[in-house]
Amino acid sequence: MLHSVAQPWMWGVFIAFVLGMLALDVFALGGSRSHKVSIKEAAIWSLVWVSLALLFDLGLWMYLSDTVGRTIADAKAMEFLAGYVIEKSLSVDNVFVFLMIFGHFSVPLQYQRKVLLYGVLGAIILRIAMILAGTWVVTQFAWVLYLFGIFLLITGFRMLVAVDKEPNLDANPILRFAKKWLPFSKELHGEKFSFIEQGKRVYTPLLLVLILIEISDVIFAVDSIPAIFAVTTDPFIVFTSNIFAIMGLRALYFLLADMANRFHLLKFGLAFVLMFVGIKMLIVKWMHIPTAISLTVIASILISSIVASLIATRKKK
Repeated sequence: MLHSVAQPWMWGVFIAFVLGMLALDVFALGGSRSHKVSIKEAAIWSLVWVSLALLFDLGLWMYLSDTVGRTIADAKAMEFLAGYVIEKSLSVDNVFVFLMIFGHFSVPLQYQRKVLLYGVLGAIILRIAMILAGTWVVTQFAWVLYLFGIFLLITGFRMLVAVDKEPNLDANPILRFAKKWLPFSKELHGEKFSFIEQGKRVYTPLLLVLILIEISDVIFAVDSIPAIFAVTTDPFIVFTSNIFAIMGLRALYFLLADMANRFHLLKFGLAFVLMFVGIKMLIVKWMHIPTAISLTVIASILISSIVASLIATRKKK
């Protein structure tokens, strides 16, 4: 049985909030039409999403303080914050992959927003399924956490080894299958995923980009969702922290798009974060690392890698 501090109405309110923000993006902020996002706009929306996440955490703490007590409220609020920091930091790696994908297919900035919007929708649906399944497995079979720990250690090590390697996108088996069975145009047709030519439907390279974006989110979800189980197994905390990180991903992408090369060492920091979380899971039977200490360690790793990146690239700016 899944145990959570959240009442059913809390799930409903949060899902309604997510749908409302997506609708705002599509209908009020031009999320469904071609639009080149400026750095200023991306910075504002990044600040908005971080602020909303912190306000949500504050609201959760206040509600739980009144209903179940200060001790549980403090613990759950800290779990959400730690989970959000983990998911937000790991989402930076998505940004590097998105840049590589868009660059490979030469997609102009004004067409990237629509692809990322669909990517976010797919990611939300995917994460709901993976989080519920993962939480159920962890609550039924506690030893699975040790497998997650080993997996994160291996993933972090592989990330360290392959930090400078770029995958061959053209060799992706799913893309090769799509190209074999679907007719594709060689050029983009605006922001369209397909169009009619001589009575037949032809697909554009933008659909291949969307496929790769969705595949990359599956890969990152496999990394990030096990990581958050190091700080909490509450499905509501896992879900909300994940969704806040995903909803702010597009703004973060456009904010870092023009200066991602200045954060090259951040990939090393992310690898060490995964390895730290993996170790935390493996030693939990003998040593419990408080969430506040985990948050401090993760924040220190990320800040150190960011500062080191800026110092190392200051002459290349």
